[in-house]
Formats: sequence, structure tokens, C-alpha cells
Amino acid sequence: MGLFRSQGFDATTTRDIARAAEIAAGTLFNYFDTKEAIVATLAGEALSRARDAFSPESNRTNLEENLFALIAAELRQLRPLRKFIAPFLETAFSPIVAVRRAGGDDVRVAHLELVAEIARRHGLAELSPVALQMYWSLYLGVLAFWSADKSPKQEETLALLDESLNMFAAWLRGAAGESNDERN
Repeated sequence: MGLFRSQGFDATTTRDIARAAEIAAGTLFNYFDTKEAIVATLAGEALSRARDAFSPESNRTNLEENLFALIAAELRQLRPLRKFIAPFLETAFSPIVAVRRAGGDDVRVAHLELVAEIARRHGLAELSPVALQMYWSLYLGVLAFWSADKSPKQEETLALLDESLNMFAAWLRGAAGESNDERN
């Protein structure tokens, strides 16, 4: 990560990374196909730490607060990678990348499983594939916005996150209400 900071992500080569790690470039490629994969691994570790430290059982009063707390915890853990997160998003989560090798599926599944658990704890039934896709789109949008947010302490990201989660939770509750109405 030091090379990315000192030289910039685009200017840092995998050869530079191998040299700094005092390993052969070929050895580096045994573990990482690209430098984006290195960032993906670092991001995956940061997100895992955030999930491990996050408690869905806490006394947060509503779904929005719980989801906000989860994402805020993840952003805090990702902060050291903030300038390099865009390549991770493009590689790991892009809908147009043919082959995903950067570990994005593992990160996505773990995050969505935790979101589904939070929703259940707030009295919502199993989230539909549409609900999960909507949430994931919202989440990626927040991450992409955050990576370029120049507002003090990324206040604009926090406002976007707050409003987005409020809309998502209201939609979920409306969809749950419609499902209940259809059953009656």
C-alpha cells in the first residue's frame, strides 16, 4: 500500500510491488493476477474486519440505523484504501467484467448475508433477489461516491447513505406490506 500512496496506483507496477516485497515478480503472480487483485484482497480483509466488529444484535432502533452502522464501519476500515478503491470496484464488482478474479463474489455474499440477517432482526421476511440487487446497487453507488467525495469528513457520502437507506427501508416495508395484504 505504501507504493500506491507514494507513486500513485496507476504508476505502481506489479514489478515495483514484487521488488518492494523482495520476491520475484513470478512469485507475486502466483498469488495475485493484477495489482487490482492486491487491492481487492486488502479491501476484502478490511471489510471482513468491519463485519467481525459489527454487532447486528445491538440496540439500534431501526433497520436504517443498523444498515448505516454497518456501512459506516466498513467505510472506516476501508479508509486507508480510499484512493485505490475505484479499481477494486471496477474489477471486483463491475457487471461488464467478463472474468472476476478479484474476490468480489466472496465480499458480496458475506455482506448480503449480514444485510439479510439485519433485515430479519427487524421483522422483515427473507429479502427477495430484487431487494438484494437493489440494496447492492445502492451499496456500490455509495462506495463509488465515497471514493471521490471531497467534502469534509465525507459528509456528502454520509448524507447520501442516510437518504438512500431511508428510501430502501421504506421500499422494503412497502413491499412487505403489499405481500402481507396479498396474503389476507
